[in-house]
Formats: sequence, C-alpha cells, structure tokens
Amino acid sequence: MDTYRAVEDSASRYSEKRERMIRETLVARGIGDARVLAAMGTVPREEFVPQQFQSEAYGDCPLPIGSGQTVAQPYTVAFMVEALQLKGPERVLEIGTGSGYGAAVLAHLANEVHTVERILLLAQQAQNRLVRLGYRGVHVHAADGTLGLPSCAPFDAIVVTAGAKQLPQAYHTQLAEGGRIVIPIGSNPSSQKLYRFTRQGHQLVKEDLGQFAFVPLIGKHGWPADTVS
Repeated sequence: MDTYRAVEDSASRYSEKRERMIRETLVARGIGDARVLAAMGTVPREEFVPQQFQSEAYGDCPLPIGSGQTVAQPYTVAFMVEALQLKGPERVLEIGTGSGYGAAVLAHLANEVHTVERILLLAQQAQNRLVRLGYRGVHVHAADGTLGLPSCAPFDAIVVTAGAKQLPQAYHTQLAEGGRIVIPIGSNPSSQKLYRFTRQGHQLVKEDLGQFAFVPLIGKHGWPADTVS
C-alpha cells in the first residue's frame, strides 16, 4: 500500500508541475492553441528524460538525454508544434526524434507521425519508450534525417528539431500541397532563425518566426558530423 501511495503521490506532483508549466511557461509566453496546450498538458515529460533529471522535467530548459543530445525546452516544443497549424487528420514528419517527447506531443495533434533519428541508440530507446507509453501511431526510423523519408511521403507537415544551413530539397519534394515545414536555419551551427514554409503549388512561402538556438542538423544535406564537439 505504501508503494502504491508513493506512486500516486509522484504522479500527482508531476501533474501539478505540468499544469504550472502550461500556465507559467506556455500561456504566459503566448502559446494559445488549445489543442497544443492540451497535448503538452497530457504527455508525461518526466518519462522522456533520464531518471536523474525527472525532477527538472517541467522547467523551461533543455535536458540531456544521452549521446550528446538534449530534449528541447517545453516552450520551444510548443512553439514549433503550434506553428505547424495542425488540425488532426495530418500525416507529420519529425526530423530529430531524440527521446521521443516531441513525437508524443505530435501524436495527440495529428493522425500519423513519422519521426527520424540519426543516432541508432536514441531511435531504439525512443521506440521502446513510445510503445511502453501507448503511442501506437508514432513510427520511429533510424536514418539520415536530411534526406526526409521518401518511402512515406507526402507529408502534410514537417518539423525539424535541429538547425540547418539551408532548407534540404527533400523536404520541399516530400511536402503535400498546402503543407507546412517548420525548421531552424542559419549560417552558424549554434544560432538560427526559425522559419515556416508553406507549399503553394511549386512555390514555398517563407515566414520568419524569430531567433532560436538548436543543435546542428547533421547529415548528407546538413552540417558535417564533426560540427558536434
């Protein structure tokens, strides 16, 4: 009984932290999409970080997840997901699975999520974690994310969680009519601007969403692997 009560107390504490994150980190900073807020308030972020960082899971900061990678801060995740303008029936491609947290949030907002991770260990861990937590509509692929995922295209939305030097052509090719790409781009591998591209026929309409900092996008059409120190 004591063990059961301890688990209940822990779950209650995390629930309270999620609610505070919604109020103080997301709504207070301008996130207004009710569906995005509901998704962020549902996904247990503590399950997507190593145990030693679970107490910090709802702070607005990135956290280490191993293999030299991090899970993005909650505000950044919410901002990018909101920028995709998802309504529910979409097929989404995420580049940079990491721990799987972003994919879990997307799973509450879209019909089907494909997520690509270049680091095999992280891909395997994310897959196992998402299955354990019941996210059946998320498909994890271990591959070079700069190539997109041609076998599953087209996509209604593509979100890239690492900074690119330029927009990889594969994303344009694999985007459905009216689809949106949200991606950080910059000539500095540690500082970028976030852009939204919307496909209108053969053209992409570009919008500047502001300054952000992401890890570099590594791959054939991204930064070289030795960019990561």
